[in-house]
Amino acid sequence: MVAVNVVVLAGTVSADPVERRMPSGDEVTELRLSVPEAGRRLLPLPVAVWHRDVGKRALKGLGKGDDVLVYGQLVRRFYRSGAGARSLTEVVASGIKKLEAPEVE
Repeated sequence: MVAVNVVVLAGTVSADPVERRMPSGDEVTELRLSVPEAGRRLLPLPVAVWHRDVGKRALKGLGKGDDVLVYGQLVRRFYRSGAGARSLTEVVASGIKKLEAPEVE
């Protein structure tokens, strides 16, 4: 059996990115991406961008309202909190590119 886990999304950053330093010393930036779904609904998706994989330079100047292209893979994490067991499905980016608005002539 062949398994492929590749995600390519184009959408709008719906909240300012949040940088975090993990206990291991690794840095990650978390952002929420609004992606158009069939109909007129916007699907909010969590995206994790690990600096060691993508590089901090790719995130420079990225903020709420920016259109981006994200590619990576879908990951499901399980954890425990005060309310019991939880799970989170997110996109772990292996690349991110800010899309430029087309020039109007």
